[in-house]
Amino acid sequence: MTLRFLRLLACQLLLALACAQAHAADGVDVTRARIEATEDGYKLDAAYAFELTPAVEDAIHHGVHLYFTTEVRLTRPRWYWRDEKAASAKQTIHIWYNVITREYNVLPLGSVKQSFQTLEDALFLIRRPSRWVVAPKGALTPGETYDVTLRMGMNRDYMSKPIQVNAVSNAGWRLSSDYKTFKYKAE
Repeated sequence: MTLRFLRLLACQLLLALACAQAHAADGVDVTRARIEATEDGYKLDAAYAFELTPAVEDAIHHGVHLYFTTEVRLTRPRWYWRDEKAASAKQTIHIWYNVITREYNVLPLGSVKQSFQTLEDALFLIRRPSRWVVAPKGALTPGETYDVTLRMGMNRDYMSKPIQVNAVSNAGWRLSSDYKTFKYKAE
């Protein structure tokens, strides 16, 4: 009776552990995505939901630099030919931990570095990045409807080679969203 109980308990613990790891590695969810017309051009307003796996968090704490890239494509559908590519843009955000200052640093490439005391505060800037221009003002025809395709994920191309090898072979390092497509009528 006791052996049977212990086997049942062990199976339940393994199942709970497997569910917890599957939940931690769910990937990135695009929770909000829209295009706004401004004087500077067309800006992307997006928000993402994700959690880092324990392996990735441990790597950050040991000084590994991570890069998150958002890719956006605007295309105009045409019935008589292939879709017209109106614009495409990428934004990469760099995050790392400085052991000496005990701060998490976040740097949208081409912008200003910001420092945070906690990892959660630093990840907030990645989960809800500031609006950025994805197409210049004259790139879209007013009144036309465009398909906007958006994807965000951890970019392994910028990492050092030993980390890249580990990231390719380890499922906990595959953090990206599916392509999300929505319509936008240009103003």
